[in-house]
Amino acid sequence: MKKRILSLLSPAEWLLWGLSVAAVLAAAGLFGDMEPLEILASVVGVTSLVFNARGNPAGQALMLIFSIMYAVISYSARYYGEMLTYLGMTAPMAALALVSWLSHPFQGKTSEVEVRRMPRREAVLMLLAAVPVTAGFGLLLALFHTANLAPSILSVTTSFVAAYLTFRRSPYFALAYAANDVVLILLWILAGRMSMVVCFALFLASDLYGFFSWLRMERRQKGH
Repeated sequence: MKKRILSLLSPAEWLLWGLSVAAVLAAAGLFGDMEPLEILASVVGVTSLVFNARGNPAGQALMLIFSIMYAVISYSARYYGEMLTYLGMTAPMAALALVSWLSHPFQGKTSEVEVRRMPRREAVLMLLAAVPVTAGFGLLLALFHTANLAPSILSVTTSFVAAYLTFRRSPYFALAYAANDVVLILLWILAGRMSMVVCFALFLASDLYGFFSWLRMERRQKGH
C-alpha cells in the first residue's frame, strides 16, 4: 500500500509537494494572518496542482474542493469577483474536466490523462468567448462593488482561459493558470494578506512545473 501511494508521484514531485506544504505552514506561522480554512485550502490547492502536473484526474477532484474553500475565503475579503469566478466557473469546469480526464485515459491508465493539442481555430474561438464572459462577470463585479475591480476582472479572463484549456486537456492550461496566479498575487498584495501571497507564489511555481511536465508527457505519449 505504501509503495502504491509513493508511486503516485515522482520523487521530485513529492519533494515539490513537501516543500510547498512546509512553506504554507511557515507562512501561517510567520505572518499569523491565516485562518484554519485558509491553511487547509492552501494545502489542498498545492496538492491539486502537483497531481494536475502529473495528469492525474485526482487533481481535478481536489481543485473542485479547493474552489469551494477559496470562494468562502474570497467572500470574507470582499473579493466577490474571485468568489463568483470560482463558484460560477472554476468549480463547474473542474467537475467537467474531471469527467473529461477520466473519459480520456492514456492507454487505459486512469491515473494519466491523454494530452490533447488544441487546433488553432478552437483557440481563436476560446479567446473570442472570453470577451463576453469577462464583460458579463465584470458587470456583476461592478454591481457588487468588488474591491480592486480591474485586477479582479483580469482574473476572470485568465481563469476562464485556464479552465477551458484544462477541460480540453491542453498542456497550456498550466501556463494560463500561472498567469492567473500572477494576478492573484497582485490582488492579495493589495489586500495586505502576505500569507495568501505566499500561497499563490507556490501555486505559480507548481503551475510552471506543471506546464513543462505536460510538455514532457505529451512527447512521451506521442513516442518522441
